[in-house]
Amino acid sequence: MKLLDLDNVHRYVEENIGSFHKARIHSLEELKLTKLLKAKNPYLFKAKNVLTGHELVKLLLDAYLSSQEEGLFGDFLEGLARYVCHQVYQGAKSAGEGIDLQFENDGITYLVSIKSGPHWGNSGQIANMKSAFTKAQRILKTNNPKILVQAVNGCCYGKDSRPDKGDYLKLCGQRFWSFISGNDDLYIQIVEPLGHKAKQRNESFQKLYAQVINRFEKEVLKDFIKDDLIDWAKLVKFNSGQ
Repeated sequence: MKLLDLDNVHRYVEENIGSFHKARIHSLEELKLTKLLKAKNPYLFKAKNVLTGHELVKLLLDAYLSSQEEGLFGDFLEGLARYVCHQVYQGAKSAGEGIDLQFENDGITYLVSIKSGPHWGNSGQIANMKSAFTKAQRILKTNNPKILVQAVNGCCYGKDSRPDKGDYLKLCGQRFWSFISGNDDLYIQIVEPLGHKAKQRNESFQKLYAQVINRFEKEVLKDFIKDDLIDWAKLVKFNSGQ
C-alpha cells in the first residue's frame, strides 16, 4: 500500500473532467426531437397537464439529459476510482466480465463492481452482478484454491446502513472511497477539483441547450399542435403506435 498523493488526484480530475463535459455536449448536439419523443412516456406528461409546446419540450429534454448525465458522470467516477486504487494498491480493471476493479490488500483479493449510487438496479441486475462475482471467484480459485476473495459493490455516493449483503459487501460514499484509497476524507477532497473550469464549460452547454429548446419547440409547434393545443393523440401514436 502506498500513501495517496492528493495533488495527483486533483491533477487527474482536472485533466479528465473535460471528457464528461464534452460527452454531454456531444450527446445534446446529436439529439433529435424524434428520439426524444420516443424516449419518454407521453402519458406521464399528459397526466401532469402539460399545455404548451415549450413546456413539453423542456420537461422532455430535462428528463432525458438527467438520465444521460448520470450515466456519463458515472463513467467518469468509475475511471477516477480505478485511478485512485491504482495509486494506492496497484488496482486495475479485472479481466472478469462485469468486474470493474480488482486489487489486493492484506492478503485478500477484492473484486469490485462500481456503480454511481446505492439505488442503481432492480433484482435482475443485482442477480447479474452476483453471478459475475461468482464466475470471477470460481476462475480465481481454479488457478489458486487457497486465494481469499471478497466481492464488493462500490457506490460512489450515498449510504447503506447494512453493508454486509452475505454474498458481497456494499460500500457506499465515504466507505467506498476510503476502501479503495485508505483515506477517510477522500470523498470530500475530490469535490473541489470537480469544479475545474465548470463555469466556462457550463456556459457553452447552456447556449447549446437554449438552441436545442428553440429548435425542438418549432418542430413540436409544426407537427404536434392542433387548434393551438398539443395533439396528444398524434403524439401518443408517434411514440407508441405500430
